[in-house]
Amino acid sequence: MSIRMPFFNNRHEPIKETLTEEIVLEKVPEHVAIIMDGNGRWANRRGLPRIAGHKEGMEVVQRIVRVADKLKIKILTMYAFSTENWKRPKAEVDYLMRLPKMFLDKYLPELIEKNVKVNVIGELSVLPPHTLQAVHQAMEKTKDNTGLLLNFALNYGGRNEIVKAVKQMVDDVANGKVAKEDITEELFEQYLYTHNFCDPDLIIRTSGEKRISNFLLWQSAYSEFWFTDVLWPDFTEETLKEALQDYQTRIRRFGGV
Repeated sequence: MSIRMPFFNNRHEPIKETLTEEIVLEKVPEHVAIIMDGNGRWANRRGLPRIAGHKEGMEVVQRIVRVADKLKIKILTMYAFSTENWKRPKAEVDYLMRLPKMFLDKYLPELIEKNVKVNVIGELSVLPPHTLQAVHQAMEKTKDNTGLLLNFALNYGGRNEIVKAVKQMVDDVANGKVAKEDITEELFEQYLYTHNFCDPDLIIRTSGEKRISNFLLWQSAYSEFWFTDVLWPDFTEETLKEALQDYQTRIRRFGGV
């Protein structure tokens, strides 16, 4: 079964459908993760403040959520803010911490209508109260939804996640909850933020950078990667289709033959 959908331009308006290859729904990855990079550069090239790029990027998130929902992708994980992003200028960080509330104030009703479940992974305890309130409210209001899992990585770092998991496991061994000889990869995964959903099948990174940037280090062991020079605010449905088309040509052996 294949599907055709209308394309969108960078103004987020529908434009005429173009002649492209179709996406085979049976081969759509279950879990797509995206490193949304290039907001600042997008703004700089237009003589705009960096926060203008972040605001434009926020609109792109919802557009891609709509596409993922249509394609029946089960999990969409968006790398929104890393543990290293605190090093950025305070004004930019403050704006980035307001974006979750801005996004959810605008789009949560639509997400609820579309049966999308919102989830957030990362070290949430250090987030500003207004950010924390917004994400907790969204998770609570969508907790029973059964459609697309929209997963935001917020104040997330792969190394930090692994260290935190190790500490929790060490405590459980010390308290007799876990025996050392019973530790396996499968058990370790239960201590990760992602313990209740599958690893990403496809990881997309925008802006031309070709690195993982501390994102889902454990979970990406056998993920397929797709890199594009497109800056995140210019990422369209067509760009996503290119990534999915390329993914569907690959043979995943997971170490076998």
